[in-house]
Amino acid sequence: MTAPKTIDLPFATGDMTQETVRWLRQLGAERRLSAKTVEAYRRDVLQFLAFLADYRGGRITLANFARIEPADVRAFMASRRSEGIGSRSLMRTLAGVRSFARFLERGGKGRIAAFSAVRAPKLARTLPKPVAVAPAKRMTDADLRAGEEREPWVLARDAAVLALLYGSGLRISEALGLKRKDFPAPGQGDVIRVTGKGNKTRMVPLLRQVTQLVADYVAMCPHNPGPNGPLFVGVRGAALSPRIVQLVMERLRGVLGLPDTATPHALRHSFATHLLAGGGDLRAIQELLGHASLSTTQIYTAVDSERLLEVYDSTHPRA
Repeated sequence: MTAPKTIDLPFATGDMTQETVRWLRQLGAERRLSAKTVEAYRRDVLQFLAFLADYRGGRITLANFARIEPADVRAFMASRRSEGIGSRSLMRTLAGVRSFARFLERGGKGRIAAFSAVRAPKLARTLPKPVAVAPAKRMTDADLRAGEEREPWVLARDAAVLALLYGSGLRISEALGLKRKDFPAPGQGDVIRVTGKGNKTRMVPLLRQVTQLVADYVAMCPHNPGPNGPLFVGVRGAALSPRIVQLVMERLRGVLGLPDTATPHALRHSFATHLLAGGGDLRAIQELLGHASLSTTQIYTAVDSERLLEVYDSTHPRA
């Protein structure tokens, strides 16, 4: 992301505005955060500064920002709560503001300890909802969508995308970000390089079935965007929208009788959960998913344990 040279902060002074721009530039250029993450952090900090200016009754300067008290942070959290903001969104907002505070502190703009003194909001523990093995495998069956009035190449494209999400555990943005040159022809490679969050790349293995489905789609596709063009395209030849894949999953949910939690991202959860259930190594699954921390991957152990308990309760004679 190209950071703006200036931004309009009517609730902050010039020195504060200048430091905000410098921080955004560092996030995008030095820390290599994604454009969406930088934009989210920018929005969060601007919300906090706007609240602080109104709460204190004056424009925010570097000097008075450095004198923030824990009570100011708690007041901001209470204000956001009153607007219906949930714990997860509030935690992300505080992470953005803390990042900005640490940036100022490293630059010698003051010592800011108020944020570490405030307890983060508690999150209700929610486990990923994977799709069961049988329906996950059936999603690429052409017979499931035989009644739809769609071009055969479109159905082949949708099958290829879903197979890639489940077969390689990709995020939908990673799959739709692939270019034609990134994907090997059948028999010419069994891995692809994927660009994930923070522009970090990783190598992901490919199943033969997935490679073949993608090759079938490419052979049928009437559009040829060239080697540097998108692998998956819409009916007009532009890059395929994630919304189209979501709509495909909605149709398949009805056919297969799946709950609303069966989304494109749930196929990534299914990939991890099914590997773990089959004896996959947790550290290897972390690498395949592109998780920065093993703790993020460990949540799938809870999913697998929950499934085992359900099997036990429903089958053991004394359960």
